[in-house]
Amino acid sequence: MNGFPVVSSAAELMELIDEIGFLPLLDSGIHGFSAEEIVDDDCRYVVFPDGGWDWPLWKWKGQIVTEMPCLYGKFFAGKAGFISKEWWGDFCNYRRSKSPYPVDDSIEGTILDVLRQEGSLITRQLRSACGFNGKGMRSKFDAYVTRLEMATYVVTEDFVYPTDKHGKEYGWGWSLLNTPEALYGKDSCRMACKPEKSFTKIVEHLHRILPAATDKQILRLIG
Repeated sequence: MNGFPVVSSAAELMELIDEIGFLPLLDSGIHGFSAEEIVDDDCRYVVFPDGGWDWPLWKWKGQIVTEMPCLYGKFFAGKAGFISKEWWGDFCNYRRSKSPYPVDDSIEGTILDVLRQEGSLITRQLRSACGFNGKGMRSKFDAYVTRLEMATYVVTEDFVYPTDKHGKEYGWGWSLLNTPEALYGKDSCRMACKPEKSFTKIVEHLHRILPAATDKQILRLIG
């Protein structure tokens, strides 16, 4: 087990993300290295006898990405997690060297063009604006967005929840998508060093905070 403190509030989780820089939300393939594993038992997912549920950790996500600040998206082998603003530049530098900016007439390029023109959009709005309507289009579109998140071109700005007739939020919520440049400026996604240097920095840092992790586990995590 990695030696992270037990977390019992959104504020404590923000402190940890700021300290260690990278934190997957759910199982990362490295034992103990996920928000799900380090939160207090009271903050984990629970289902009530009436079919309702509660998951404090899930509800913290929006507060964390809007207050820290930090970046949230599917960055870790296609799974969601947090990256502190301090480490974002190096992460972008490395990931974008592997996935150059999509050409304008590609589907990924179209998605980014729509986000730049329209600003923040929840996933279904973005999907509709890009013409992905009809049966079977949702999963196809989600795959393109995941690739853009993995390449650091798209992030989750916040989460939007439907409300009932009493004004109470319910459900799992929808990701409000945007580009990191729109949120924090172009300089936040740039580094003066070569991508190989950023990669080495990230690997060395992860080995420091995850001394029991193998090279294979870390390389799989950061792609």
